[in-house]
This record gives sequence, structure tokens and C-alpha cells, in this order.
Amino acid sequence: MPQSEQKTVYPSQSLPVYRADKIRVTDGANLGDGLSFADELVPDDIYELGYGNHVESLSFQVSEGNRFTIAQDSALGAHGAALHPDCILTVMPPTGATIEILILVEVDPEGHVAQIYAAPLSPLEFKVPYTLVGVDREHARLRTAQVACVSFTRGTRITMATGEQRCVEDLKAGDRVLTRDDGPQEIRWIGRLTVRAQGEFAPIVITAGTLNNAADLKVSPDHRLFIYQRRDHIGAGRSELLVRARHLVNGETVYVQAGGFVDYFQLLFDTHQIIFAEGISAETMQIDQRTSPILPKEVSQKLKKPAASNGKGPQLAYEVHENLLDRPDAVDLLRRASSK
Repeated sequence: MPQSEQKTVYPSQSLPVYRADKIRVTDGANLGDGLSFADELVPDDIYELGYGNHVESLSFQVSEGNRFTIAQDSALGAHGAALHPDCILTVMPPTGATIEILILVEVDPEGHVAQIYAAPLSPLEFKVPYTLVGVDREHARLRTAQVACVSFTRGTRITMATGEQRCVEDLKAGDRVLTRDDGPQEIRWIGRLTVRAQGEFAPIVITAGTLNNAADLKVSPDHRLFIYQRRDHIGAGRSELLVRARHLVNGETVYVQAGGFVDYFQLLFDTHQIIFAEGISAETMQIDQRTSPILPKEVSQKLKKPAASNGKGPQLAYEVHENLLDRPDAVDLLRRASSK
């Protein structure tokens, strides 16, 4: 296909969501109503999630002009429909802790609300009263970007250009890091984010030795690891793979570490890179339409405009579909496939 006719492909992002009408007011002004968008909400209303309602997967893409659309592989919604990040809600259970819920609104071609989705950034429990204590209309887009950004946790050792192992929190812009494909490269920007280690922000722990790593590696759930297979044990049809950390969770050698707070660090280079963290090849932050809002204005102005892919870029071509990893021995197969 000629270059001018190549179809633009935007990376998709998935969130576990509830249909918002499954979370209903049990006490307050909107008694009986389901969770909704900001204009229809009343502070201090108390909501509960009914029994038997489970999270589903909503996948979406962000294209030019910050246009959100529901992706073709989404389990929910009409494919290609417009999707709007409306607000972030803060709710409080009886324990006094707070939970954020991202509200996303699907719109039909006539501009009417087709469906409202609630993406809790920490787990919700059935039949627990949640009091609505805050409605943030300004930062929903930023929060989706923060979830999409791949991040290393405090203490992760990164391989420098000299071969030195340095903790990610000790790095600074201008430091030269060893990359897999382009040799030594300078860090252009380092992002830092401290959040509750719950839900979409709970790190994934890949224990020492699981993927031939020297020590435990803790990364954000959607962080992709690069694996070179000497033999194709999982049937991917290629030797070079990018695997999301969340798809490797088996509860034993790879697990979710929830609880407390976590310090996340995003490493940005001039181009998307594969670097070495605790001996594992792992990707760095990729600037695209999903993640660009996290960048300070002065940084984004110095970098190239976030680009989509023509569908042949390694960030898409090498990624392994979750279905191939939905087996109890997936991690062991990948470890053996990448061993000498």
C-alpha cells in the first residue's frame, strides 16, 4: 500500500469499568439514580454497587485533537463511537479512605448520551456505602494519561551507558542510559507520580529469576517488557515480543502489590526505547495522543509532535495479545524461550 494510503493506527488503552447505572444512590437527593456525569451529580449522595455486577473491559483510542473513540477490540460500547472523559469523582467509604472514579461518556452519532462508564481507580466493594465528596471536571484527561504512562517504581536499577546500575530516583535529565537498539541515549525528561497502590495504580511485581532478572522488578500494570524468544514456545509467530506486565500475573512469581502508596517514575527519550531494568529489557515512556497531557508545556514544545503509527511500528507489531498468555505456564514458557 502506498505511504499516502496507509491507515493511521492509534494505540489503544483499556480500562476496567462498570456500567455507571449499576452504581446507584441509596440515600440522597438523586435516590435510586445511577452514577452519572458531572452536571447531574449532587454532593453527599451515597452510592452502592449492587451484588453481581463485575468490571468489564472498555478499550479506546485517542487520535488527533484529543478525540476519544471506542476501539475495535473493546468488549463494551459501539466501535468507533465518540467517548468523552467527563470528570473524576472522589467517593468515601465508611473507613474514611477516598477512592477516585473516572467517568467516561459514550455519545451516539446524534450527540446523545449512549452509555456512561465508571472506571474506579481503586477497587469497589459490593453493598458498601460510598459518599460522593468531590467532583473534578478539569483533570479527567490528565488521569487517563497517567494510567497509560509506563512507569518504574522507586528503587528500580537502570543500566547506564557505562554499565553502572543506578536507581531510577537518582537519575536526572541528560544522563546517558544504555538502550537495546540505539546504544547510549540521553534522558530528556523524568516524570514523577505518587499515588495509592490500588486498582490501576497497583504495581506488578516480577520476582527475581522469573524472567531471568537479577532482582524483583516492580512496574506499572501496562508496562511492556521486551522478550527475545530463541524458540517460539507460546505460538506468537515471531521471536521479538512486547508483553504487558499485567498479562503475566499468576499470583505467585508475578503478582499485584496493592496497599499503601507507590512512587512511579517515567523515563522519556527522544524516541521510544527499550532499556534494561533489573536485567529485564523494558520499554520507556512513549509519547502519543494518550500520554502527551502528562508532559509539562515546556517539554512538549521541545519534542516532536506525538505521532500515530501506520500499523507497522514495533510498539504495535511486537505486542503479544493477552489470549496467548492466558495459560498457567505462560511465564515459565517465556523464561525458557528467552534462556540460552
